[in-house]
Amino acid sequence: MESPRPYLHRSTSTVPYFSSDGDTYLAQTPLRDLRKTRQLRVLSEEDFAFWQTYGYVVVKQAIPPSAAQRLLSFAWKFQGLDPERPETWYEDREFRSDLDRELHIYGFVEAYHHQLIWESRQTRRVYDAFVDVWDCEELWVTLDRLNLNPPNINNRDRALIEARERGFDIELHWDVDTSLSVLPQRVQGIIALNDTDPDQGGFQCCPELFRQFDRWRALQPDDRDPIRPLIDRSEFPVMRPELAAGDLLIWNGLLAHGVAPNTSKNGVRSVQYLSMMPALECHQSLRRSRINSWRNLSTPDWNVTLLGDVRRPEADRYDRATLTDLGEKLLGLRSWKGKAVGDFTEEEECARSV
Repeated sequence: MESPRPYLHRSTSTVPYFSSDGDTYLAQTPLRDLRKTRQLRVLSEEDFAFWQTYGYVVVKQAIPPSAAQRLLSFAWKFQGLDPERPETWYEDREFRSDLDRELHIYGFVEAYHHQLIWESRQTRRVYDAFVDVWDCEELWVTLDRLNLNPPNINNRDRALIEARERGFDIELHWDVDTSLSVLPQRVQGIIALNDTDPDQGGFQCCPELFRQFDRWRALQPDDRDPIRPLIDRSEFPVMRPELAAGDLLIWNGLLAHGVAPNTSKNGVRSVQYLSMMPALECHQSLRRSRINSWRNLSTPDWNVTLLGDVRRPEADRYDRATLTDLGEKLLGLRSWKGKAVGDFTEEEECARSV
């Protein structure tokens, strides 16, 4: 007996985007083939062409460098780390699970709703860049976290992570299952919180593989790994886009990418994970979950790797973030169509199966 297909909800906009979880989407036209119907707001024509050809684009100073610095200071403080004392970066701690240990090694900061985090999400230039990418104004922002990655030594050494021959690999992977006949659309993004030198690691990707993906896939064996690309790096070189504090990098889920290790002596790489997706306002359970997470400063539940801080959760430290009109819409607290929370039902026409 076939398992049922996931129930798909249509996005709020007139653009036909469908999703079951607000993370990956089905669309009549892949983002790399999209023909714009709205005037570009932040990206230039050259930027948009580069995005569609190579799978990523950099928006310079999407937030002010001063705002990036405040977020970086918050990341240190939230974890109880002293930026001037490297010995504090590797203090012993107990881990709830292997996943918890891996997230520590990768440098994830389990904060999701601090006011400073929401200030980036509510920045008009950030929002407009994602409008350009999706050709859609009705968006929701992902409820994601920060990253603070010091040199990968001691209890942050990547050698402590069990090696896996297939599946997710931090250094190079896809964000979607590339074996599917209809490839889902997914967009991710980061804002750099500091200038990063090459030896401090950070985002890396394989843009040439993205450009030639259809041709490359047609030549691969049926049993290839759909998440981890096995490639000749002389033919498909891996590169690192240069980012300064406040720069926003947006990438397509079909761009093979990862995070290079921090091999510096005492440098740190720090970013805010931030993306936006077409709003699914008729997906009431998802919408309520997002609102409750903001209202109660609780850990979002859209991704199983979001664990929350075990020592002192956000709700015990901070007040609820204040949202602007744009922020309320990006959360789902206010509808892009002018309706209030609770006006929708799962049976509305906007929620349909395809």
